[in-house]
Amino acid sequence: MDFAFTDEQRAIQELARQIFADHATNKRIQVIEAESERIDRQLWQRLAEANLLGTALPEAYGGGGLGLFEFCLVLEEAGRSVAPVPLVPAVVLAALPIAAFGSAAQQGAYLPPLIRGETLLTAALLEVGSSDPTRPRTTARRDGSAWRLDGEKWCVPIGLLAERMLIPACTTDGVGVFLVDPTGPGVLRQAQEATNREMMARVTLAGAAVRAHDMLGTPEQGVGILRWIEDRAALGLCAVQLGIAEQALRMAAAYASERKQFGRAIGTFQGLALRAADGYIDVEVMRSVFWEAAWRLTQGLPAAAEIAAATWWACLAGRRVTGSALHMHGGIGQDLEYPIHRYYLWAKQVELTLGGAGKQLYRLGPQLPEI
Repeated sequence: MDFAFTDEQRAIQELARQIFADHATNKRIQVIEAESERIDRQLWQRLAEANLLGTALPEAYGGGGLGLFEFCLVLEEAGRSVAPVPLVPAVVLAALPIAAFGSAAQQGAYLPPLIRGETLLTAALLEVGSSDPTRPRTTARRDGSAWRLDGEKWCVPIGLLAERMLIPACTTDGVGVFLVDPTGPGVLRQAQEATNREMMARVTLAGAAVRAHDMLGTPEQGVGILRWIEDRAALGLCAVQLGIAEQALRMAAAYASERKQFGRAIGTFQGLALRAADGYIDVEVMRSVFWEAAWRLTQGLPAAAEIAAATWWACLAGRRVTGSALHMHGGIGQDLEYPIHRYYLWAKQVELTLGGAGKQLYRLGPQLPEI
């Protein structure tokens, strides 16, 4: 079998790497982190101009017509640069489900502006006390031809900025996935700050009105749609984590080659060399299990066990590699003007978003005989 990327895939990867390297510099990220939005709008627009936002979205709406596999190459490069742009929430959590399950009217209304970098979308999946978006405590009741939503969502990425949010809510017939206007009546947004300094939102719904045609599919299809989103969100975050871990390890190796103690580069000391070797093994395992899972999912093959394995490694090894990289930098790793600390914070945020290694191991255990 040929496991190499195609020429088109390599071109996407190289283009994304160049854009992130040019724009997501340490100084630029420091500027963005000091602003209220915590999003680099200039970089977002540059990605749109290169049509990287539309990599996995339909050509009919201005996208590249490729798939999640190719978009994961973009996400990996975003992680490598810890670029402050909302690729996972806007594209993976929202735009891809709209492209897959939305009506022609929904696709035409929301996909072209996102592909052009003119608007932001997201999904509000997390609730306090419920980690399963297919069993939300948020409820939806019919109000004539419309719906009224009541409930609360936490840690909604770009929730203060998105034009529309995908929000799951229980109905009498199942689970509806609704396109909610966060500026509409009955919706209250409050700022929350994530571990990696990303701004999120706590969203309170108190009779929030949603039009009948602002639902993806039907309530009977809702659980399937949410499972579909979960799988792709997990892979998207694994791609970001792979980029984070690999770059953190490279930065640690470069620092250990230059920093000297007792007249020798610290990288020649056995303890650090072994720790770096362990990190290299972790990154390569992350890469192997992730791309296998991504390939199986995008080929329409059963991939539940592979996705669980990839997310487990992303949580466990991502934290382990970035923690080691931070420690190998010694005191300078605690300097907030030096970039290595940011990789540790981002890796921890990905781990928290995925639910942690323990949760993934719990999911993986029953499926081990299938691998």
